[in-house]
Amino acid sequence: MYWDAWSLDRLLILFVSAAFAMIGIQVTMFHYRQNFHHKSMWVPVVSAPVFFATGLALTFYNANWLRLLFVVFMVLGAIDGLVGVYFHAKGVGVRVGGYAMRNFLIGPPVVLPFLFTAISALGLLAVYWR
Repeated sequence: MYWDAWSLDRLLILFVSAAFAMIGIQVTMFHYRQNFHHKSMWVPVVSAPVFFATGLALTFYNANWLRLLFVVFMVLGAIDGLVGVYFHAKGVGVRVGGYAMRNFLIGPPVVLPFLFTAISALGLLAVYWR
């Protein structure tokens, strides 16, 4: 099945794909800087390019199986972001001084995993909003 036109949902899926490409680069740089000291740091680094490719494919070819795959990936992305918030908040807390403001400024960015969740939620909205 091909798309009939560039509708809002199609544009949003393209935007979500581009956002995952950009956030994937940022997450890779941050986690590389920390030497991937925890294995869970690999999850957004590996998943972001996969989400990008799936969304880009769905933008140009509207197949039901591809749409389902995109939805599954967006649900996983939302969960991954929430798990990331936990790990980042925990990472701030283990620094000297605990949850002091300076540790939020120099420690792991607690808000960045929320962005991963928000982009995934936008992808789900693009698919299901009518």
